[in-house]
Amino acid sequence: MLQSSQRPTPRKFPLNKDRFQDEARFLRSWLERPLVIGAVTPSGKVLARTMASFVDTRVPGPIIELGPGTGPVTDALIRRGVEQERLILIEFNPEFCHLLKRRFPRATIIQGDAYDLGETLSGLLKEPAAATVSSLPLFTKPMEQRTSLMETAQSLMHPEAPFIQFTYAVVPPIPARSPAYKARASNRIWRNLPPARVWVYNRVTA
Repeated sequence: MLQSSQRPTPRKFPLNKDRFQDEARFLRSWLERPLVIGAVTPSGKVLARTMASFVDTRVPGPIIELGPGTGPVTDALIRRGVEQERLILIEFNPEFCHLLKRRFPRATIIQGDAYDLGETLSGLLKEPAAATVSSLPLFTKPMEQRTSLMETAQSLMHPEAPFIQFTYAVVPPIPARSPAYKARASNRIWRNLPPARVWVYNRVTA
């Protein structure tokens, strides 16, 4: 696990230079492993803010972020009022992990497999999570694996906590109709490139 307690001087994120560098990193990583990265560019600000808006900062517990990449959604969560110490970022790409460690030094950053969530977070969570925010390219995985990921995430969270996932596709990444959960979607975010939509899944409780 990569973690730091250092408190460097805060700076605005992202700077224009950072944005260009992030896009270059994403493009290079996508060219090397398109099924792992799943996107050519980082999430845009409007998409990141929309994802963060579904997190209730008043609910206690950590917030799990899957596939944070270079951190645009992480930054949106912090701007919404989430303390860095509450964030658990799971990223597969080691280059992105080092970048996240520099940008968010008080967050917990794990280089690991988000699709094996139970094992990756084994022994780490001391209390139920308040939300799971995912930027993983779910459509590169079979449906059984997608639903298994969501179910595992829900088992680690408060009963009514959201599993938040964005997609570029027209159809939801996990079916919208199920007796086990309820789903809702944001409006299509045309200002993102490519346009995207955010889906939010909540477990059905008795």
